[in-house]
Formats: sequence, C-alpha cells, structure tokens
Amino acid sequence: MPSVQSNGITLAYESFGSPQDEAVLLVAGLGAQMLRWTDAFCAELAAKGFRVIRFDNRDAGRSTHLSGASAPDFAALAAAVAAGTAPDVPYTLADMAADTIGLMDALEIDKAHIVGRSMGGMIAQLVAATSPARVLSLTAIMSSSGAPGLPQAEPEVMAMMMRPGPSPTTDREGYVAHALAFARRIAGPGYPFDADAQREIVLGELAHGLDPAGTGRQVAAIAATGSLRPLFGAILAPTLVIHGADDPLVPIAAGEDIATHVAGARFLKIDGMGHDLPAPLNAQVIEAIVDNAGRVAGAGS
Repeated sequence: MPSVQSNGITLAYESFGSPQDEAVLLVAGLGAQMLRWTDAFCAELAAKGFRVIRFDNRDAGRSTHLSGASAPDFAALAAAVAAGTAPDVPYTLADMAADTIGLMDALEIDKAHIVGRSMGGMIAQLVAATSPARVLSLTAIMSSSGAPGLPQAEPEVMAMMMRPGPSPTTDREGYVAHALAFARRIAGPGYPFDADAQREIVLGELAHGLDPAGTGRQVAAIAATGSLRPLFGAILAPTLVIHGADDPLVPIAAGEDIATHVAGARFLKIDGMGHDLPAPLNAQVIEAIVDNAGRVAGAGS
C-alpha cells in the first residue's frame, strides 16, 4: 500500500480513478480506517470523473501510530476544557487537518474536494477554514461543529462505544461480535443491517491495523479542539451537510448546526439513516457530493 510523509508522520492512502481528474479526499471518522470508505463507494465516485483518495488518519490503520504518547487523562482534559485552558493532549484535530493538507502536498494536489464523515467531517471543516485556497468544495457527513450545547449521543450508545471489547488477539470472534453489536445499534432503521458486509469490514480492519489506544487519542483530540463555529466565517467553499434523521451517535441537530452557521451551506436530511453509510445509500450520497462539487464554478472559484 502506498504511503507519503505528511506533517512529520506517515500516511497510508489508496487512489481510485485518473490522476488527471479533480481530486476528492475522503476523511475517515473516529477510530475508523480508510476501509470504511468502501471499495464500491470509491469506485462509484471515481466513475463520476474524480480521482478519489482515501487514507488512514494518524493513529489508525497503516498510518503512523503515536504509541509512545501517554494515554490521555480524560478527567484532566475535561477540567482543562471547563477552565478554558489548553489541555495536555498528544494532538488536536488541527494537527489532523494539517496531515490532510500535507497529503495533498505530497501528492502534488493543489486543490481538492474534501469529504469527511463523523470526526472526519470535523477535520474537513478545519481544512476548509484554515486552508480555503486548497478546498474546492466541502461535504460533512454525520458530523458536528462541536459547539457547546448541542445534543449528545444517547447514553446507551456512548456507553457501548466507550466500553472496551474483547481482545482480538485472544478472542477474535468475541471482538467481532462486540463490533457488530455496536454497528447494528448505530445503524439507521430505514435500511436492512448487512451483517455480512459489516463483518467483512471489521475483519478487514483487524488485518489492516487495529489500535484501540489510538482511538482514545483521537477522542482526546476532538475534546481538546472544542467548537469549530468561530472558524466558519473563513469557509469559502460550497458546503454540503448530509445527516441521517435517525443518528443516535451524532444527533441530526449537530449537522443542522453546521449548515446554519456556514454561509450558503446546503443541508440534506436522509430519513432512516443512522450513523453509517449502508450500500443502498451510496448512489444518493455520491450524487449529492457530485452536485455540491458542481457548485464550484457557480461560486466563482
């Protein structure tokens, strides 16, 4: 698998489509690997005339894992955030946004369409706000501004996400069952849960490079970053927000908040969609991304 040096770390990536086409960067969510952007999704998007690039964020998959960093002290982190002081964390989402720009630099991509899901949507917002000249369009899927006061995940869902699962080394099937139970819980009611497809993704992630400790560091990065709303005035790219009406992990009000505060943003609510992207939604989501990309000329870019 190819990789590049970016912002002092190594990022693993894969590319679909022609290098001559406009680039679309797909940014993964919390603890997720590039594989969550499935081969089928990437191929269908590339077939629309784009060079599609998916990659592993730091602390995920085959990119650099900051294993030497101390485990986050979440109590101290919460206290620092409450006091308005800078928390002690290995990195923030701003560093992960810089990773994304570094990937573009390494691949000699001047401008790209940035598409992020969940935490990746927050990273995408930061990229668009801090490097507006590099972003053709922005799509945030099942994401949030991180602003205070927004509805939080359902307590049961948050508990499931934070509860350590069985070790995949000593209890592989137990780990897979644990992961599938969580995937089923956050899936939307409008689409059949494809257990076989989810199992294939989980097994792929096990082979690709699973790191629960890295997920903890990403959680700390989100908490330490805080609200992105103050940066929204700097976002110039045509913006699309896609959110499931039945998302139990990042409630739809979080996506609505982005669309409300980013000038000119469009909002697509998908009934029956939870905190996932089931295959039956590929065509609708891809069409929305392509339509948003087509707004660039109209925006005067």
